[in-house]
Amino acid sequence: MENVHLAVEEDDLYLGYNDYNPTFDSEELENDVGFQQAVRTSHGRRPPMTAKFPGTAIGGRPLVSSFGSRVPMASSMGRPMTGAVQDGSARPMTAVRAAGYSSSLMRGSTFDPLGQSKGPAPPLEAKNEDTAEEKIKILEKKVNDLIEESCMAQSIGALQLALEKAKEAGRKERALIRQREASGNTEHINLDLTYSVLLNLANQYANNEMYPEALNSYHVIVKNKMFTNAGRLKVNMANIYFKQKNYPKAIKFYRMALDQISNTHKELRIKIMQNIGVVFVRLGQYSDAITSFEHIMAESPNIKTGFNLILCYYAIGDRERMKKAFQKLISVPLGIDDEDKYIPASDDPSSNMVIEAIKNDKLHQMERDLKVLAEKYIMTAAKLIAPAIETSFASGFDWCVDMVKCSQYVELANDLEINKAITYLRQKDFNQAVETLKTFEKKDSRVKSAAATNLSFLYFLEKDYDQADRYADLAMNADRYNPAALINKGNTVFVKKDYEKAAEFYKEALRNDSSCTEALYNLGLSYKRMNRLEEGLDCFLKLHSILRNSAEVMYQLAHLYEQLGDPQQAIEWLMQVIGVTPTDPHVLAKLGKLHDDEGDKSQAFQYYSESFRYFPSNIDVIEWLGAYYIETQFCEKAIQYFERATLIQPNFVKWQLIVASCYRRSGNYQKALETYKEIHRRFPENVECLRFLVRLSTDMGLKEVQEYATKLKKAEKMKEIREQRVKSGRENSARGRREGSTGSAAIISTSVLTSPKRPDVTGIVNRGPMSSSPSSRFRKKTETCALTQTLETWLHHMVLL
Repeated sequence: MENVHLAVEEDDLYLGYNDYNPTFDSEELENDVGFQQAVRTSHGRRPPMTAKFPGTAIGGRPLVSSFGSRVPMASSMGRPMTGAVQDGSARPMTAVRAAGYSSSLMRGSTFDPLGQSKGPAPPLEAKNEDTAEEKIKILEKKVNDLIEESCMAQSIGALQLALEKAKEAGRKERALIRQREASGNTEHINLDLTYSVLLNLANQYANNEMYPEALNSYHVIVKNKMFTNAGRLKVNMANIYFKQKNYPKAIKFYRMALDQISNTHKELRIKIMQNIGVVFVRLGQYSDAITSFEHIMAESPNIKTGFNLILCYYAIGDRERMKKAFQKLISVPLGIDDEDKYIPASDDPSSNMVIEAIKNDKLHQMERDLKVLAEKYIMTAAKLIAPAIETSFASGFDWCVDMVKCSQYVELANDLEINKAITYLRQKDFNQAVETLKTFEKKDSRVKSAAATNLSFLYFLEKDYDQADRYADLAMNADRYNPAALINKGNTVFVKKDYEKAAEFYKEALRNDSSCTEALYNLGLSYKRMNRLEEGLDCFLKLHSILRNSAEVMYQLAHLYEQLGDPQQAIEWLMQVIGVTPTDPHVLAKLGKLHDDEGDKSQAFQYYSESFRYFPSNIDVIEWLGAYYIETQFCEKAIQYFERATLIQPNFVKWQLIVASCYRRSGNYQKALETYKEIHRRFPENVECLRFLVRLSTDMGLKEVQEYATKLKKAEKMKEIREQRVKSGRENSARGRREGSTGSAAIISTSVLTSPKRPDVTGIVNRGPMSSSPSSRFRKKTETCALTQTLETWLHHMVLL
């Protein structure tokens, strides 16, 4: 108990706890030469024992052993060992200091456990790029960059650049292998890099349609046993053989690829089997194709395979299996969400915002595209098999409609009914088509509008404009936003020459569907008929920006520029028309006329000759070419053109007289005399023919001169009598009009006052003075026919749904 002492309140229990020998300060170790030398030596070898090291604590002090005796021991660096006695007192057997605590604060130094006060770390030692390993790494990076650049070039369509990059990557990869072999480091060859280079090169060869080179590259990959799963590339090789139409080899490689793909990759195996079925179809081996397609429909049915299966059954004429395949087709699950999912069903703004965000995203667009594709295949299959599965196509359509009504595609039933009516139209059974379409008058608005649009089209073709107008109104009432119905309504008004109202309907159709080219074309025609040429020009220029290669649009632009007095622009547009339809004789003739008006006879002759070559029955072209040769004093060449005109219009004496005149001018008087005699035989009262007969007989000293002179006098006398009768008839009709003008003036004035809205007929039909030349009348008739054909081609364009 004498050794037990009670603690006094003033005594500090932890006094001297942190006192320790400065020798144990780790911050001074970096200045301890002996310690640094021991650290640098390998495997912990120590330098020779020394008594003291400069700058270290005194060593060699006696330490207390476990038995209490003092044993003089020294550390390798002259430092005292753990538990050494300092100044005769025993050191506590505890840690030097607590974690995160430094006693250096006691000596005035700052707390810096991370050693940040020593300044920034020295820079990293630069890599030596001259070593073989560094060169190999740099070359590998260049090869990877080239592969990436090749793929990026392919993605933007630069196929030639992609191939060049792939070839360069192949060259550098071979140089890399040679460099590894030279350095004796062959066990570290990067097989993945080699595989990537060869595969990319083969793909780029295939994209550039260099199929032999692509096949060689694929063979290199497939034959190398070090490349795992390289057998799948036989699918690519089979695709190339398919493009080369080497179908037996394509089937062989597809089957080889199928054997090397495990059953765990079910989707890939299904796609390969689908390719095999398609190749069998190309070979005409429908039974083998049916086997592949039936297996796919049993394992993993899809729309394309179901459609292909129906085609194969149709090819072999199996009615019952066609029906079963159609039922399988309409029962294929699409795996898409219902459209009601995208309709806001609550007032929650956050959920409505989410629905609005996903309504038009890429996933929903993909779903819509898949549904449209499925409906297209079903409609096509129904139209294909309807005439084949029953005794009549009407019965077949009815069966298809019944099946569709029981499936997930209920809305397609009405479309099938409309297609049934269109099939009647193709068979020219208009009555049945009309009856079928009339059954939709009590259906929902969308179907009713489509049926009424088609009925309006049918009645318009039959020129029953009242019925066409009635059904156009019915289609508009059912669906006011149907552009086809508005176009039909505008067309019925157009033929009644109410161009202002027609233009309003066309504008409304464009407001509902800005891409409706028919409405824009017809609006341009309406402006043209109203003589608002600048507005019509704007319409056709807009239409040309949409339909870049439409010959009709470019011809309308040329005609408008001609009416605006800009023949050079008209010629430019007609040249573009020739670029699209180089064999159009009417456009070539129009170009010849414009060049003739500009005074360029040589260019006009070239275009007129081309027009005659493609269409040698155009009287206007024949007349111009004949006149051109007469004007250039080549009457012999003009004869062949006017003889052709004689064949076209045998009862028109003008052409025969010109032929005889050409013989006479060329000095062939005998042939001219024979031609005039033939004309006189067919037209005995023709005065001009008799005059030339008299002149030629006189010049040639023939005996018939007196006979022809007598006939000439008689014909001239008869001509005078006819002219007098015509003159007296005109005078009598003029006198009658003057006498009745007094009584009719009041009636006309009243009519004008009481009917202020009567259309100005003279502004619509510009008849002009009648020409005495039959050719000019024929020319006017031809132009009218051309305009009528253009109008019928575009104005009558209705939409069949």
